[in-house]
Amino acid sequence: MMAISTAESVVMEALWRRSPLSAEDIFAEVGEAQGWALPTLKTLLARLVEKDALATEKDGRRFLYRPLVARDDYVASESQGLLNRLFDGRLAPLVSHFSERQALSADDIADLKALIGKLEDGK
Repeated sequence: MMAISTAESVVMEALWRRSPLSAEDIFAEVGEAQGWALPTLKTLLARLVEKDALATEKDGRRFLYRPLVARDDYVASESQGLLNRLFDGRLAPLVSHFSERQALSADDIADLKALIGKLEDGK
């Protein structure tokens, strides 16, 4: 999976929510909130096209953009990369790290227990 910067991921999120979109549509959705100028957004789009993360199609005088990378695939790759880099590929130390740094809510704990129950039942 290609490396997508934080700024590029904002663009991808907009396109994962709805696509295809023009640069102007994306700018209206996320550009102003990020404090970007339209040329900045177009630079990000060009980088994502070059990385084969986005496809373009001509629509009159403008281009429409759509993702070539599924959000689930991107999240899986980024998550695994984080685990590999910081926690030797193991999930338990990640959860332990977060529980030590900030208290897990009752909902978080219930979700984790439910997930463990599902994993145990599936084995």
